Amino acid sequence: MDMSSSVYIAGLGVISAIGNNVAEHLSAFEREKAGMGDISILDTIHRRKLPVAEVKLDNKQLAAITGLPDDMSRTALLSLVAAREALTDAAIPNRESFRTGFVSANTVGGMDRSEHFFVDFIEDDSKGKLRNVYDHECGSMTQIVADQLGITDFLTTISTACSSSANAIFYGARLIKNDVLDVVIAGGTDALTKFTLNGFNTLMILDKAFCKPFDEHREGLNLGEGAGYLVLISDRVAKTLNKRPYCKLSGYNNSNDAYHQTASSPDGTGSYLAMKGALEKSDLKPADIDYINLHGTGTPNNDSAEGTAIKRIFDPEYPPMSSTKSFTGHTLGASGGIEAVFSVLAIKHGLIYPNLRFETQMNELPFGPEKRFLKDQKINHVMSNSFGFGGNCTSLIFSGTSK
Repeated sequence: MDMSSSVYIAGLGVISAIGNNVAEHLSAFEREKAGMGDISILDTIHRRKLPVAEVKLDNKQLAAITGLPDDMSRTALLSLVAAREALTDAAIPNRESFRTGFVSANTVGGMDRSEHFFVDFIEDDSKGKLRNVYDHECGSMTQIVADQLGITDFLTTISTACSSSANAIFYGARLIKNDVLDVVIAGGTDALTKFTLNGFNTLMILDKAFCKPFDEHREGLNLGEGAGYLVLISDRVAKTLNKRPYCKLSGYNNSNDAYHQTASSPDGTGSYLAMKGALEKSDLKPADIDYINLHGTGTPNNDSAEGTAIKRIFDPEYPPMSSTKSFTGHTLGASGGIEAVFSVLAIKHGLIYPNLRFETQMNELPFGPEKRFLKDQKINHVMSNSFGFGGNCTSLIFSGTSK
């Protein structure tokens, strides 16, 4: 049973194809500059064929920034950049006196290192360094970063496909509400790997051009990579800060429609239940939501299902909405964390992000996404959607603290 105390957002950290920190992301949004392009870092047969949204730093550059060795998994390198930024931003006085946890999500673990190992090993089974596969599993990424951050009170890893880091955030909130922890760095990370790119290509849901979410003529998604984390704190910790928290996490819900391994149910059952549950949790009505950060991958199935669910809840008055995946690509396990950062920034700075490349409204929907970058908007409640494979659907609601 959740207790009544609020959970506040004290710090933000993010890295993706459009920036290496929060400030660079805000600049990219204002300039309407997307991060997709030809593959340049990942070694794959799909170079010059499939656009992706790669972080613009190679592993050596990420290692130099983080202080980790450059033979570390890219998943962990990206995670540490964003988690450290969030913790620094939170600037919690005497943090060591509070019970602090790290709840981090990812879906690929150290897959990139394993892929390197097998290239050599298959050619000659006496070759290949076994240490490259030692950190293959998802939990290793969390452990590596927690060690660097000096967090020992509580660690866990969540891997529920594309809703992973949204689930990490609301699990972190529940740990605070139930007085298990005082501070939680929550979010997620994922790096591009051959396995992921080949897998999504096999599903035939990758767009060969830059993706256009929620457009009638959308043809699929562009894969991305990155990491995004929030620092969640209790009322007690909030009172010790030398600055105001950004906002609070007022609502969250996870619903599973279990319709198909990789597709959303056509009527958006999971999406609908997640949004409805988050609204009930936050004690808000649909009309209270000022902006929706759509899951909006750009696949025909996903956007149709999400749109149908939104129509069911919000009709006839729709808040502004957009898919920021039109900037960052689909960062998979990291997307819920990255987009939670964007949602908090929307409240802090009064922003609505544009849905790039949107031209034609979907035939079955009476609404379309926002096409321009808007500043100085009154944004008090933001809904952020993250819907994953297997029908694992999560909605988060962030709410401003000033009345």
